[in-house]
Amino acid sequence: MRADAARNLELVLTTGARMLAADPAASIAAIAAEAGVDRRTVYRRTVYRRFASREELLAAVYQARLDAIEEAISAARLREAPVEIALHRYVEGIIGVNRKWPVELSRMTADTEAWARRNRAVDEVEVFIQRCVDQGFLRAGQPAGWMGAVLGHLLHLGGQQLLEHSPAQAADVLVDTFLNGCA
Repeated sequence: MRADAARNLELVLTTGARMLAADPAASIAAIAAEAGVDRRTVYRRTVYRRFASREELLAAVYQARLDAIEEAISAARLREAPVEIALHRYVEGIIGVNRKWPVELSRMTADTEAWARRNRAVDEVEVFIQRCVDQGFLRAGQPAGWMGAVLGHLLHLGGQQLLEHSPAQAADVLVDTFLNGCA
C-alpha cells in the first residue's frame, strides 16, 4: 500500500472510531467528511474498494483496536516484567489505545473472531491480575473477574477524565488508584 493510501486509511479508521464512539449510526459519508480526506479518494480507493459497507468499516476499526490492545499487552510483558512495571506499561498502553480507538468492543459480539481475540486479551489480563494477587499487590478473596472489571473501568475513566495528562501521567494516577485505593 502506498504511504498516502496508508495515511488515508489510518485517518479514516481513527476518525471512524472517534465518530462511531460518539454516534454508532455515523455514516461512511460523515466519517469521510470529518476525516477531511478527498471525497473521491475516500469513496473510490479507501471506502468502497476496502469496505463494501459501513459494517465492514466498523469491523476494520474493531480489528485495529484489537491490534493495538494486543500490542499494548505484549509491550507490557505481563508475565515477565516486575508487577508494578508491567501494570504501568499495560495501563499506559491501554490509555493510548482508548484515546486513539474509543469504540466499545462490547458491541462486536456478532464478529466471533474479533470476540475471541478480545476474550484472549481479557484472559491474559486476568492471569496477570492473579499474579498481582499471588505477589501481594492486590487483596485475595475478591469475586472472580472483579479486579479485572475494576481495572477496565479505571482505564475507561482515565481515557475520558484525565485528558490533560499524557498516557504516562494518567497511568501514574490509575496505577496508584488501582493498587492503593482512594484512601
